[in-house]
This record gives sequence, structure tokens and C-alpha cells, in this order.
Amino acid sequence: MSQTTNLSQIYLDANATTPVLPQAAQAAMDAMQDLFGNPSSSHITGLKAKNLMEQTRQRAKTLLGTGEGKLIFTSGATEGIQTGILSGLIKAKTQIKKGKKYSILYGSTEHKAVPNSLAHWNEILGINAEIKAIPVDKFGKLDLEFIQKEVGNALMICTMAVNNETGVYQDLQQLEQCIREKNSEVFWLVDCVQALGKRPLNLAKTSIDYAPFSGHKLYAPKGIGFIYIREGAPFTPFIAGGGQESGLRSGTENLPGMAALNVIFQMLLDTDNTTFYDLNTLNDYRRQLSHSLSQAFPDIVFNHQFNNSVPTTLNFAVPGFSSKEIMDLFDAANIRVSSGSACSSKVTRSFVLDAMGLPVWQSESAIRLSFGPAMTQEEVDSACARIRSAAKALTNSCLMLDDTEQTQDKTPLNGLVQLRSGSSCTWIYADMKSKQALVIDPLPELEKRIDTLLQCQQLTPVAILDTHGHADHISGRVALANKYLNSQQTDVLGWPTNTKAVAIGDESFSVLTIGELSLVKVPTPGHTDDSISLLLSSDPTSLITTTRYAFCGDTILMGSLGRTNFASSSSIDMYHSLKQINRLIGQQTLLCASHDYNNEFTTTLSAEVVRNCLLQSVLTGSINQSQFAARKADLDSNLNDETGTEILCGAYYGDCDKAQIKEYSSDSLKQRLTVSCNVKILDIREPHEYALQHKLDTVSEQSSTENSLNTGLNIPMTRLVQFIQEHQMEKESEWVLVCRSGSRSMVAAQAMYRLGFTNVAHLKGGYALSS
Repeated sequence: MSQTTNLSQIYLDANATTPVLPQAAQAAMDAMQDLFGNPSSSHITGLKAKNLMEQTRQRAKTLLGTGEGKLIFTSGATEGIQTGILSGLIKAKTQIKKGKKYSILYGSTEHKAVPNSLAHWNEILGINAEIKAIPVDKFGKLDLEFIQKEVGNALMICTMAVNNETGVYQDLQQLEQCIREKNSEVFWLVDCVQALGKRPLNLAKTSIDYAPFSGHKLYAPKGIGFIYIREGAPFTPFIAGGGQESGLRSGTENLPGMAALNVIFQMLLDTDNTTFYDLNTLNDYRRQLSHSLSQAFPDIVFNHQFNNSVPTTLNFAVPGFSSKEIMDLFDAANIRVSSGSACSSKVTRSFVLDAMGLPVWQSESAIRLSFGPAMTQEEVDSACARIRSAAKALTNSCLMLDDTEQTQDKTPLNGLVQLRSGSSCTWIYADMKSKQALVIDPLPELEKRIDTLLQCQQLTPVAILDTHGHADHISGRVALANKYLNSQQTDVLGWPTNTKAVAIGDESFSVLTIGELSLVKVPTPGHTDDSISLLLSSDPTSLITTTRYAFCGDTILMGSLGRTNFASSSSIDMYHSLKQINRLIGQQTLLCASHDYNNEFTTTLSAEVVRNCLLQSVLTGSINQSQFAARKADLDSNLNDETGTEILCGAYYGDCDKAQIKEYSSDSLKQRLTVSCNVKILDIREPHEYALQHKLDTVSEQSSTENSLNTGLNIPMTRLVQFIQEHQMEKESEWVLVCRSGSRSMVAAQAMYRLGFTNVAHLKGGYALSS
């Protein structure tokens, strides 16, 4: 099985790493095959190797203007940072005066390697100074007033020349003046990794003590870097041993890496060089790329100013789209970008943008596009065209509007869609035949996307509803209702006042219709006094067997119950509401909550009672309302509502238990498909990923295995809950989930397994590793 595309790769993640230039790669290969001597050897082969090493060092010193300062080769920037910090702090420790309080300063937007290293060595050396982050303004500029106030008592200050996420550069001359006016002795480290080849540096004319660099950020191999140490600055070897690098950094030198750097430095020093482009050209590249991004995403927001950032970095966010969604879109288009720092790619928010005080949505949705100074105009042209084609795929999937597109050409939406912003969920149910829709718990962050979907699909909302008053966000209901249902009379949650009533047992409930289905409103107070559950059914008089989905707000969450410690909460009411829900829909109906903290999509009462002993006790009648209230209060006491943290709408007993899912490799899945015709492939990539020509290899005549893969179902994660509902009778089937990287397929497979799909598996590494 292979994942191929007619689209060539467009690499726009140079701040993470760069490809090795052919000239540099050849130089490294020559050093491995021909000039392979040990620079410490005294024979001719060793002397030639040492000459190459010293030539590389001298070119670096010339390029950076190091003067009489030292330049030591390292394994990379992290080692350089350790070397500088350790050297400075060991010397600073000898100057500490008893009884005086000291601090260590670092920029709040620094790469995490810096503050983490400072904390490590501060503790190891027993200095125990207070480590303080220097604030930045909304443009990413360091707070000079803070520095002037704090640097007098500082043992060390660490800043960066160019930020790796935003490209924002600091005025080093102004910064130096600010530091040295208040403390001429403090040791100063400047992370210059992203400045190399992008900003002019003349280090000997500054009082910078330590400046680490990395080779792989500028077209050299990984594993080679270097650090500048100012003449007279204290130095302690970070690595001791055989005394290489004149005893400053032991370990056999990485000659192939140096050979590659040597070529890079030669190009940068050559004024006639045609490989690296000048600042004016790079600025023009940025102009072209930003223009194409703005054309593709008209609402785009750039997270930094261009006038104080290097032209090779663009950090942006698109309203209504998470960073993962844009990442997946670009990856499908074979464009490589990142969501913030590649060294912290699991983080869902950018601490850099948080430090700049940008809105949370921008931090959560941030995308970094970065290129190197060797990028060509041809590559820029290709990137611009590809960006526009990627955006067009979003319009085909009704995720963006394009006035030139014909809405009649869109695939009609029918059924349930789950949209998310963080852990909060919005639910949309569309009836294709009547062109009607329900919108439940609309989030303000998704307002534009919901609006786009309704317009693109030409859907008319019959109701826009909240399941309760939300404590963690403002509802997007009012704005949407004002646009689509301005004349509709409703209660505070959006329920129409003119709906009919239906008798169910001894009770009467309000009901509205959408197509051939009914939505039943059931008061379920507890989490809040206005909480309701909305039951979508084909026959409201027989809810247990005909309810397709129960939108229960935050009354029942996956793995928990909604909190009941708000002023408007009542645990006693929740006790009775839980019994009511169980009475009306039974234990097999899918519950669609307002929050999904652990990526579980949906649940059922039968799945919940297995792991939620409190819920089980209520439904089995083994505790009374007073006992429930006491235990619920104890559960809610575990909630943390500190300022700046997410307000959780339910407390959990412990970590979310995740099932061990069977994982196939590409080869083992091929083998399985060869021997079994009952395997069902479920591709959970989004539709726009297909629109960008990502499909299974059909270069040659297809085998039965490849044919099975190509005819698999496509169920994007936004439609997974509907798929689960429609395939309740196929839980024993052998489902294999696939996606781009294997991440989404694993999460979805775990959710399905928890709901009884016992033979579910997924393709490890996804299509990315299946070639």
C-alpha cells in the first residue's frame, strides 16, 4: 500500500530544519570518503582534516565578526546553550554576596531550551536565584523598563536575536545599552540560531558573552553547531575528555558536519554567490506569500508585525480553523508548515503568542510558515499557487465561501456533524431532503464556520439552541439567531415558543420537527438550573428505541458528570435528571455532550456506567439523593478554577483510560487484506484532503489489496458520531481506520472500541509512512 500524489513537496518549515544543500552534502560526503582523517592525528591525513576544521572556524569568525573571541564547534544549539549558561553561572556563583537576593533573566518568548536549562543549572549548582521571565509587548519586543529594573541584581540574562516562532528580532544595540547601563558585569547569552544568514551580526563589537548557533537551521546537517564566546568571558567546558578543541570541548570532531558548514560559510561570504538571496529579495518573497495567504484566507490574521521580523517567517491564524486543521489541509496539499515550534509540537497553544498577549484563539490556531534564504522564485511561485489550491479545497467542502463557486455543485450534507473548538463541541444536524438544520450549542469561535456551512449547503435552521447557560464561554447562538431566525420567538436557550407538545407516559414535552424527525426538549436541571437535553427521534412516543442522538449538554460527560458547584447548580436536581434520561432513552442511545475533554466523541449510558461508579449507583438505585449530593460534592472538590486555566465542566476520577488498539503496519495490513475479504477500511481524513489529490497509488494495475483500500469508506472525524450510530449492528465487523499520520485513526479507533466495536484496528503511521 502506498500513498502517492502528483504534487511535489513544498517545504515551508525551515525554522524547524532545512534540507542540506547539494554542495554541502557533497562536501560532507567527501569528508567521509576522502578527507576522513582525525584532526587530532599528526599524519598527513589528520593534518588535512585539521586544516579543513580550522578553515571552517576562520570563515565562521569572519562571517560573524568574532574578533578575538573564541568559536567552538558543538553538536548543535542545545549544547551551545548549556555551554554558555554553565560557564556564566559557575563564574557568577563565585561572585555572590551573602544575604543579597539575585535573579536570572530570560525573555518570555525564548526557545524552551533556554529557561529549562537555566532552571536545571540553577538547581544543580545550588545557586537558587529567582528565575524571571522578561515580558514582551504585543509586537514581541522585550520590555526594556523591566530589564532596567531587574538586571542590576541579575547573575545572567538570556535573550534571542530572532524568535523561532514569529521571526521577531530584537534591537541588540538598544538592548545592550539598556543592560549595560545598569549592570556592566552581568553575563549575557544571545540565542542566534535563527539569525544566521538572516540578520547582520558583528559580535566582537557587542558585549554579548555567549552566542550559540545551529547548522541544520541553515542547510547544514543535523548534529553540528558552534558557539561564540567573547574574549575574556568565563568558560567552563561542558564536555570533558580527550581535550579536543584545545581542551574546550572534548570528543572527536564532526568533520563531515564542519565540511558542510564550510561550504555554507563560503557561500555567505561570497558577494557573487547566487545560492543565498539578499534582504530585498526575501522581503519580496514574503510579500508574495502573504498576499497569496490573504487571497486564500480573506480573514487571515498575521500574529506579528512585518517591520520588526525577518522576512523568512510568517506566523498566522485563520478564524474558525484550528492549527491542526490548517496543518492537515497544507499537508494534504504537500505543503509543509508547522503549528509553532517543532520542538514542542504536541503543545496546543503557542506560549510565544500568549506572552505577546494575543487572543487565545490566535495562539491555539497559530501556523508558522518559514523558508530559508536559499529559496528560489520558482519555489515561491509554486507555493503561492498551491496555497490557493488548498484554500479552494476548503470551499469545495463548505468550510469557506467563494462567490465564484456554484453551491449546487457541493455534496449535500445529510445527518450529524460535530464541530469543535478546543474541548467544546457544537452539533449540527442537517436534513438533506427538507434542507433544514438544527444548530446546538454554537460556539462563538465557530460562528463563521457554522454560517458558512449553512449558506454553502443552502440550509434553513429550524432552531439554534443552547443546552444550558455556559460558564466557560459566551454562546454564539444570539448572533446566528439574529441572522437566520430574527422573527422567531424563543426562550433564553433558543427553544421556539410555538412548538407543539407530546405526551410521553405521564409527562408532556415540547417537540419541534426537522424533516421527518422530531426533537424533544427534556428539562434536565442539575449542572445548571436551565439545563435541558434534546432528543432527536423518529418517533417521540417511543424514545428508547427510536432516539438517534441525545444532546445532553454537560449533564453527562465522557468519563464524568457535569459539575454541580455553580451558583445555579443543584446536585439533587442532577440526581433526578440522570434517572429521567435513563428512563426516556435507555442505555444504548448515543449521548452528545457539550464538552469532550479526552477526544472520545460520544458515549452511551451503558459505556459510562462501566467506568463511572457514581452514575452506576444512581441508575441502579443503590444510593439516594442525599448520598449522591455528598459524593458529588467530593468529586467537584477536585476541580481547579485558577485564573487563566480552562473552566472544566466536570471532574474526573483519574486519567482517561485508553484501550490498546491493534495496530497494523503497511505490510501487515496488506497481508491481512490478502487473506480476508471481510476487512472494512475506514478512511477518516476530511473531504478536502481528497480534493487535493491525496489518494492511494493507482500507477500500476491494482491488486485486490489495493482495490480494497481504494474502495474503503470515507468518514471524516466530524461525521464519526453519525457513523457509529448508523453501524450499531456492525460492531463485530473488522474495521481498520486510516488517516494521514495515524494520530486521528488511533483516537477514533479508541472511541469506537469503547462503544463496543471490538474488532477495530488502525494503520500505524497512516499514509505518511505507508509509501
